[in-house]
Amino acid sequence: MNILVIEDDPSVRTLVKAVLEHNGNSVSTADNATDGESTAIKDDYDMIILDLGLPDGDGYEVCKNIRGKNVTTPVLILSGEQETDVKVKCLKVGADDYLTKPFNTEELIARMDAIKRRSESSGDQQLVCGELKVDMLKREVTVNGEKTSLTNNEFNLLVYFMKNRNRVISQEELAEKVWDIHFDTQTNYINVYISYLRKKIREHTDVDYVETIRKKGFLFRCE
Repeated sequence: MNILVIEDDPSVRTLVKAVLEHNGNSVSTADNATDGESTAIKDDYDMIILDLGLPDGDGYEVCKNIRGKNVTTPVLILSGEQETDVKVKCLKVGADDYLTKPFNTEELIARMDAIKRRSESSGDQQLVCGELKVDMLKREVTVNGEKTSLTNNEFNLLVYFMKNRNRVISQEELAEKVWDIHFDTQTNYINVYISYLRKKIREHTDVDYVETIRKKGFLFRCE
């Protein structure tokens, strides 16, 4: 993979770069928010590893800004913060996963592999449900014939719904299968992402595909 590492700590940056290159990846680096953000927008990467604490800004804004520029590259956040609300905020601005410092390099690789598995398309398969069409190869979504721009997490959520249509899916299952994390009942990031997805779909159709089943989860209806 071609990977961008945005990290201001020289020792961490050097370690991550060495580990990734040892595993056969091509690695570019940036040590501040400004350069990291512009590089992420300008160049094409398979994954971005982003530190939260940067000298001229923070990883939240970098992630939010690149998502605003329709950069769907998977983002793995690195941070010394362990609080749940920090992790939830990262997911809300478009990150795909979160790894707490100090971390084991094996866990870093494992989380990257998990993100890659969730993000990869499966051949040239197309998913269709009513007015919704998903091109797995191009990672494109059309609603009623019109393209809609989804973040990486929104896309993966929609794909999981469409592959598991017409059955109730719990929040725990979505957390595990879409984000590969343990669901925390004190957080609402899944509801937030479903709200984002619903809003974008409803911009092009009156059909509400996702139904909330009280105390059970969600049902993606497809006749």
